[in-house]
Amino acid sequence: MSLLTDLLNLNLSETTEKVIAEYIWIGGSGMDLRSKARTLSGPVDDPAKLPKWNYDGSSTDQAPGDDSEVILYPQAIFRDPFRRGKNILVMCDAYTPAGEPIPTNKRHAAAKIFSHPDVVAEEPWYGIEQEYTLLQKEVKWPVGWPVGGFPGPQGPYYCGVGADKAFGRDIVDSHYKACLYAGINISGINGEVMPGQWEFQVGPAVGISAGDQLWVARYILERITEIAGVVLSFDPKPIMGDWNGAGAHTNYSTKSMRNEGGYEIIKKAIEKLGLRHKEHIAAYGEGNERRLTGKHETADINTFLWGVANRGASIRVGRDTEREGKGYFEDRRPASNMDPYVVNVDEIPMDKIDALFSSLFSKSPRLGLAEV
Repeated sequence: MSLLTDLLNLNLSETTEKVIAEYIWIGGSGMDLRSKARTLSGPVDDPAKLPKWNYDGSSTDQAPGDDSEVILYPQAIFRDPFRRGKNILVMCDAYTPAGEPIPTNKRHAAAKIFSHPDVVAEEPWYGIEQEYTLLQKEVKWPVGWPVGGFPGPQGPYYCGVGADKAFGRDIVDSHYKACLYAGINISGINGEVMPGQWEFQVGPAVGISAGDQLWVARYILERITEIAGVVLSFDPKPIMGDWNGAGAHTNYSTKSMRNEGGYEIIKKAIEKLGLRHKEHIAAYGEGNERRLTGKHETADINTFLWGVANRGASIRVGRDTEREGKGYFEDRRPASNMDPYVVNVDEIPMDKIDALFSSLFSKSPRLGLAEV
């Protein structure tokens, strides 16, 4: 094994200018990450200078077998924490050979919204709290839990310390450092309420980059759990019963919300979110009805309510925001398996760009974007 480790850790820059680019994309389920690598003649730091590539879409449930070619467009570059050196990870989205975004490509439409001058002027900031569960590989039961049994009730595990409270910290810390190495603005980690469940936070990040960073952070976590022999789950309610589910709380603000008088703008935005609650819920992740029960720090899925410092609300406003009269709000409805390219657009103030909004998403009614 030492020879294998030595080979894995080879420093290519000592012998060649060539680098390895790992192209990453989202598969047909909307949550299955795929990737493959190619050799480049030298370092590249601009995704526009990277070659497009293709893959077999019939093997990812994204194209028929008799017309299976799907084209990858490089969109964002990150340092590769696995191969290191000048090697890179490349976040891509997917198109037909004719240049049309395939139906599962949610990034394309989101990028058009984020590039609109009215949106750019508002500088939308995101902070995404990604919760996830680590499972024992053979039995798909949370790490640290007795096989077929249960640990003690919730209480000591949230941000807990100790061998009987924190399970999988080596994976979590490895992921934390790998994301920082990659150039992802990961702002923290913590143990969650259910044992074996953890959270990392991405942000603040501006516009479309928040989605790119979250997806690559998920990819890095998948790779680390692969190495550790642990299964990564983004199921919003992996264990039924008196256990917390897993969400992806999305913190959001615009320049207007962060400036003086921003609290009034926040309240108006929240009111408009409430008018399209059902549409948002439909786009906020599969299986979310098992999580949003009105218990375990959630609002009931059929109820929209907001409050200051209320973790049982759909939308939470922090005490600091209320006191300072400006800041951000937290949408607590998105599930852990949400697509950030969809959820992030949901929060954008749309008053000035309804026509663009309607034209972009006329073929994707499930996105349910908000007129905030």
